[in-house]
Parts: sequence; structure tokens; C-alpha cells
Amino acid sequence: MLICPCHCLLRVTLAAAALLRPKRSAGLVSSRPAPRPRFQAPGSLKCFLGALKMEMTEMTGMSLKRGCLAMEDDDSAAPAEETKKQKVSECCLTKRQDGLQNDCLPNRENVPGPPEPVSAKRGKMTSDDQLEEEEEEEEDGLSEEGEEEEEAESFADMMKHGLTELDVGITKFVSSHQGFSGILKERYSDFVVHEIGKDGQISHLDDLSVPVDEEDPSEEVFTVLTAEEKQQLEELQLFKNKETSVAIEVIEDTKEKRTIIHQAIKSLFPGLETKTEDREGRKYIVAYHAAGKKALANPRKHSWPKSRGSYCHFVLYKENKDTMDAINVLSKYLRVKPNIFSYMGTKDKRAITVQEIAVLKITAQRLAHLNKCLMNFKLGNFSYQKNPLKLGELQGNHFTVVLRNITGTDDQVQQAMNSLKEIGFINYYGMQRFGTTAVPTYQVGRAILQNSWTEVMDLILKPRSGAEKGYLVKCREEWAKTKDPAAALRKLPVKRCVEGQLLRGLSKYGMKNIVSAFGIIPRNNRLMYIHSYQSYVWNNMVSKRIEDYGLKPVPGDLVLKGATATYIEEEDVDNYSIHDVVMPLPGFDVIYPKHKISEAYREMLTADNLDIDNMRHKIRDYSLSGAYRKIIIRPQNVSWEVVAYDDPKIPLFNTDVDNLEGKPPPVFASEGKYRALKMDFSLPPSTYATMAIREVLKMDTSIKNQTQMNTTWLR
Repeated sequence: MLICPCHCLLRVTLAAAALLRPKRSAGLVSSRPAPRPRFQAPGSLKCFLGALKMEMTEMTGMSLKRGCLAMEDDDSAAPAEETKKQKVSECCLTKRQDGLQNDCLPNRENVPGPPEPVSAKRGKMTSDDQLEEEEEEEEDGLSEEGEEEEEAESFADMMKHGLTELDVGITKFVSSHQGFSGILKERYSDFVVHEIGKDGQISHLDDLSVPVDEEDPSEEVFTVLTAEEKQQLEELQLFKNKETSVAIEVIEDTKEKRTIIHQAIKSLFPGLETKTEDREGRKYIVAYHAAGKKALANPRKHSWPKSRGSYCHFVLYKENKDTMDAINVLSKYLRVKPNIFSYMGTKDKRAITVQEIAVLKITAQRLAHLNKCLMNFKLGNFSYQKNPLKLGELQGNHFTVVLRNITGTDDQVQQAMNSLKEIGFINYYGMQRFGTTAVPTYQVGRAILQNSWTEVMDLILKPRSGAEKGYLVKCREEWAKTKDPAAALRKLPVKRCVEGQLLRGLSKYGMKNIVSAFGIIPRNNRLMYIHSYQSYVWNNMVSKRIEDYGLKPVPGDLVLKGATATYIEEEDVDNYSIHDVVMPLPGFDVIYPKHKISEAYREMLTADNLDIDNMRHKIRDYSLSGAYRKIIIRPQNVSWEVVAYDDPKIPLFNTDVDNLEGKPPPVFASEGKYRALKMDFSLPPSTYATMAIREVLKMDTSIKNQTQMNTTWLR
């Protein structure tokens, strides 16, 4: 925690754990001593926690798997009480980073027998092949190496180089009430997001039953194979050995037993076919590939009943995992490609989130089995549908947020929440849109739009001040010293991050073909940079619009009629409110306001060596069409209450899982050591909940602003 001379407390212990310690599985049994009890904040302390990864309600149409660009919120330092919701089944715990237990997904470490020699396994490979295989095999965890060095520099010192709200154009408030302080996300369970589906209903996990289907195999398919057999089949399925088949002896030779083994292999290992063979008087089930490597990408078509919808829809409840990480975990267990999953929007990590997911030709029975094996996940509300889900189909998200240890009086809270309900907040892009180090993502985006590819490479790879993991620091130092992409890449134990992908591209295409090297980075990650630049421009222009014209529509403002932007004319001003006004994100397919803010757009882009009249890029992916965004958002379904409590660790409301387990809701005393503001509200897609909370508290949500008020990092 951090303590400042002005008696402000910033609780960033949980969030900083990802930077200062290697990631560890919540289920790992360890002999490590128990963590020291955390110092508790007295009620008079006044500071707001700007969370490391602020929750955005949706990034519609984009999947921002940021890799190493954004800090990961790790909860390894969370109090023991926080882990009580993590379900651990009776099977042995594993060291896998993804939260799976070893009888659910065999781990190479847990299987008896000598390891296969690396030379025999890889044979003659090109350096690029080796890089690809290393990327496939690497764990998502962090390297132990350099841990001590990382802990040497305090979190506050590292974050002195980060961004403030002022740096990204966030400068205005709409309300006149006096601000107060509170602690946001002291526990990730203080921030709960429920998706609002295309039918307008809030998604809840409230039914764990599996639809009855006579076509489903028996539950025995999940236990009939041994861990060693599962490992052999997984290696065969993923082409990780030279064998063309795996033979499993049928010990109890009955037709029923053979049928179950056939079903188990085909359902648990998509892409494998089976046959029965007699060998020296013994029966064997032989598994083999039927359709080559493409079989993995395409689930078995002939084994799915025609009368059943091709997609199993379900509600996913997850804790402290972002959507893409969750999909990767599910696909690992199910042994399928992640691209057979679909969803309406991504949810960030440091929260409890509930959303609808659809998966192609995976039975509800198999999905429900995950509830016995996974921690921090729960799947339910299963149904079969004809169609997948599509990004952007959702209507928004409903938030339940607890701000702990608030300092505001009841009157201040009442004024703040009434203002949020009646007026709303400025629809700024939140701080996580711009990265957390001394090199903001919008600078990379600007360089891409300028076609300055050497600068793009330099901005991504150069050493920088700020909060970064030790292996990234070493990688950057190696790059600065040698400009050798292969040497810098060897410093990275995790090569899936953007830096690792760019270095791999430079190794493959050479330093004179940076465009192709950059193209190795997944498209959504590349587009994140230029969208960040658009957001940076939009934030600055909206602040100027509010400064110059206030909170009323004026002639020349833009409003939407359907999907088309039109100007407000002098005679029509009274027909609109500030909630109708939109501002453009710069692009070739938008119009700009007909007042002096239009010239402000032009001046800002000209200063960045960009032509506002020509936003097409010679590389099509980087051509910006632009979009429109409302400048003021008024939340719906707003409610709140102030509660008193004594124990900072107790949950202040029930989650869906709590309700499923029949836990009674918390009971609050009339007085307590601390006070908390519990607030509920709904927001449309592409809106940042932390900007709503900023308006209530009247505080800068950047990490830098908070850490500048503090001088000591207490461990």
C-alpha cells in the first residue's frame, strides 16, 4: 500500500502484484508463509484508487488482447478471504497457469516416464519453426528470473512516468457538486458487470442444469481414460509427436465399455477417429487422424444431431479473467480452437463479469463438466440455438460497484448520485485506452498514421520508464544495445506479447521490412494503436467543445438521425439537448462540426503531421473511416445506498454464485468503522464505467496522479 503525507491512502497491493511477482495459479499448493496482514485504512484517509485496468463496458468490434502492452492485474497478493469463491474440486491441484486441474487437462509434468529429448522431438527445424513451437509451448506465467530486481523499485517510483488524465484530454466535469474520495476495486469482487443482451435482458447465472438430450453420451466418458492416455491422445491430436495413432487396450472387454471409449476419444479430442482392432487376442481402440490438421479447426459435423441447433449458448460467470483469457482456458480444456467461440463483447479482467457465450457443436454436457474442474469460472443457463453471437449485438452492461471507505457526507453522496442520474457524465475514453507506461499507445498510433515505421518499431521496443515486468525491461535493453531482434527475443519467456511478436517479425522479414514485421501482430492489436490515437483526439476535442460552448447544444453541433450525422441549425436548437450531441472520431467518412471546434480538429491533426482531408492510408487496414460518439451519457437504472461496515474484507453484496449457493445477503449495521457507496447503473456499449465513477468522486483516475500523492511503498 502507499501512504502520503496528506494522509491519502492508495491501495494498489493487489494490482501491483502482477508487476512485482511472477503469476501463480490460485490452486497451487505451496509451503510459502502466509502473507502479512494488510494495514487497514482509517476512515479519515482521503484517496481514490484508480484501478490499473479500468473497466470499459465494451470495445465493440474489437478484441483487445493487449499482451504486454497493458499491465496485468494479478491477484496473487489478495487476502485469503478473496479466494474462498474459487472452486477447487477434489482432484489434485495442478501448477497450470490457466486454472485447470490435472485430471481435467493432462499436464506434461504430471505424466510418468522420461521426457522426450528435444533434439528427437524437433528434428531439423528452421529458426522460424523453432520460434513458432516455442510460442505454442510457452506458459502464460512469468519468469522467476529478475524478480528481486523488479521488487527493488517501488511501484510509486515506476508510475511517476505514467499518464495523467490531463495528458489524454480528460479535463472537464459536468456537475457542480463537491467531490469526495473512496476506494475503487479494493477487491475485484467490488466491481460486477452483467451483460445486457440484444433482447434488453440483463444476463444472470441462475440455472446450472443441463438440457436433457438422449443423444448425449454418459458421464463415464469423462473418467474412462487415464491421465497418461489423455496425454498421449492430446499429443496425437496436436501433432506433437511422430506417432500416427494411439492404441488403448480395453481391459474389461464389453461392447458397452468399447462404446464409451470410442465416445470419449471422439468427444474429448476433436479431429480424431477411432476403430477397434484385435491384437494377439486382445481388443484395442485405435485413435488416428482422419482429416489432417484441418480437423482441429472444424468440429465433427457428422456426430451432431440434425434436430439440435449447431450452437450451444451459455452464461459465463468469471472472476478476475478477461474474456479472451477465459475463452483460451475453455478452448484448452475442450481441446478446440478458440475461434469456435463467439460473444457480443469483451469484458476486462479485474472484476466479476457475467456474459453470454456461444460455442459451435460442443454439448452442454461437456461444458457443464467444466464446473467440476475450473476455478473462478461457472457455466450455466445452457440452450441450443441455430446462430452464433456477434460482436456489438449487446445493448450494454449493468454495473454493481462498491466504493469503500468513502469520505463524503450523505448530502454530498446524494448530490453526486442525483447529478449522475439526471445529467450523466462526459463520455471520455478511459485511461486504460492509452496504456500504462511512458510510451502511450496513441503515440504508436500516430506514427502508424504518419507512415513512420522506424518510429513505430522504436516506440514499441525502446526502453522506457514506468511499470513493466523485468523480462520486458531486459528485452528492451538488449534491443537498445544490439538492435538484434533474435537476441532481444531470447530475453522474453512470453513471446505472445506485442513486443515478442514484432521481434519475431523482424527476425523473419528483416529490419528493412518493418511493415511486414509489424503485420505479424494480430490485427486487433495493431488497430488498437490507431484507435487509441482517435480516442486521444476525441477526448481533447470534447473538452474544448465543453469549455467553449458549455452543456447546451449550439448551431453547428452534430446529432445523429439514424446512422447519419446532421448539423443543428439555428432554428432547431431548442429541439435538442446536450444528450443528443455527438462528436466525430477523425476519419475519411465523417463530417466535423460547423463551428470553431472544426478548426480545432484541423489544427490538432496538422500539428501531428496528418491531413484531416486525407485519412486514407496506403495500407488499407490503417485507413480510418471515423465514427460518431455521444459527448454526454446519462446512465439508466441508477440506484445507490450508503452502507456501514467494520471489516474491509467482507463482501457487501451477493454475486450470482452466492445466490446459487443459497448464501443470505449481507446484513449491515446502522453504524460502522467505515462507510461504502454501493451503486448500480446501466451503460450502453463502448462506454467506460470509470468515467461515470470519476464524475461522482471528482477525482483523477490515472495511476500517476494517485502515486504522486504517496511517498512510501509498504510491503
